Amino acid sequence: MTWQWLITKYLITAAIVVVVSEVARRSDKLGALVAALPLVTILVLIWLHVENQPQERIARHAWYTLWYVLPTLPMFLSFPLLLGRLGFWPALLVSCAVTAICFGIFALLLRQFGINLWP
Repeated sequence: MTWQWLITKYLITAAIVVVVSEVARRSDKLGALVAALPLVTILVLIWLHVENQPQERIARHAWYTLWYVLPTLPMFLSFPLLLGRLGFWPALLVSCAVTAICFGIFALLLRQFGINLWP
């Protein structure tokens, strides 16, 4: 991979994050909708395809992304509830801890079905 390609990937990915944050600054609902889209996953799938990765690897990425998204959902419940009580940084920290705990429990449950999420 050339450094030009790597810089291009960084710039496109960063531009999307900036656009999402600007949309969110102007409209709560539209910003949340755009942020909820799997933009990073779509970009990764595109980058993997353009870099001629095997279809099996691309498919596995999408498959595991599904399982990694599910335990992050409680964060979106805990953060708004904690924000007014704790302030931004503590609420964010506790919400991240909730996500980590949910991930651990979820990974242990899925292991019983033959799905190993531990990297």
